[in-house]
Amino acid sequence: MHSIGKLMFKNKTILITGGTGSWGKELTRQLIHSDVKEIRIFSRGELAQVTMQREFNNKNISYIIGDIRDKTALNDALVGVDYVFHLAALKHVPICEFQPQEAIKTNVLGTMNIIDASITRHVKKVIYVSTDKAVSAVNLYGMSKGMGERLIIEANLHSDTSFTCIRTGNVLGSNGSVIPLFKEQLQLTNQVTLTHKDMTRYFVTIPNAVSFLIKAATESNGGDIYVMSMPACKIIDLAKAVIKLYGNNNSKIVEIGIRPGEKMHEELISASENGIVYQYDNDYYIVHPTYLPKEQKKQLETIPGNKLVNYSVSSNIESCMTIPELINLIKTSNL
Repeated sequence: MHSIGKLMFKNKTILITGGTGSWGKELTRQLIHSDVKEIRIFSRGELAQVTMQREFNNKNISYIIGDIRDKTALNDALVGVDYVFHLAALKHVPICEFQPQEAIKTNVLGTMNIIDASITRHVKKVIYVSTDKAVSAVNLYGMSKGMGERLIIEANLHSDTSFTCIRTGNVLGSNGSVIPLFKEQLQLTNQVTLTHKDMTRYFVTIPNAVSFLIKAATESNGGDIYVMSMPACKIIDLAKAVIKLYGNNNSKIVEIGIRPGEKMHEELISASENGIVYQYDNDYYIVHPTYLPKEQKKQLETIPGNKLVNYSVSSNIESCMTIPELINLIKTSNL
């Protein structure tokens, strides 16, 4: 972790919603070395908490059974908390499509509860994890996460608590992600299924995603969306890479058709956000709030290394990762 992050979190209490998932575990691994006072894991699953407790075996990590739908439980859990990383969400597109009321309860109302409880408990900063599916959303999951973005950004207008978002793509190797699925399918049937051969997605590894999350937490002034610059890849090329590593000459790829709520190509930044997007280096963009005063916007334009950009999704699709690059990524990430 960067020295600024270590200094920021030293002797501080941090709460992670959905902390037993892939993101939460990696975030805990990176934070635990920054001399934090306490990390509180707030999640619903008893077994997942017991498993994580045995894995980490650290006296500075505590575990709280709770649901972000329950504002009272959040108010209790946030006593004395300095920073909140809000990772909890219903994230599987088909589930959200067929049970939209549940997605709204968790991804929208749950986020509202996080905001209200954090303000009540005078939390210093809340960092909300969003998704590229929130951009030009066509499914309930994306819509609900997009609503979460707007709620988080708006919360800065009436609170001393700072709220910021990060927006990433698909995380390789996370719970429910495509590579573990492809590997399991190869073991069981020696074939992998994909919904459309021309579909593309943005991918990032868990350690890189969490490092970016911490970067946004340490740098953000609130009200902005940090967007990770990620390579896109064709899903069929990812399937071919997995087959080369874990399949054989008889392994097949079967196209099964697009699922409800799926897009052919995801976007990192929407057309409506162009004009308020700055690129700070090759690693990330920042979407600044539309309510930013003109004077502050002018200041942003004069900061060395910052440049106003017009983001284009087509340019990223045209520069997709190759199969050898994907094989190397899978190998180096131990997926």
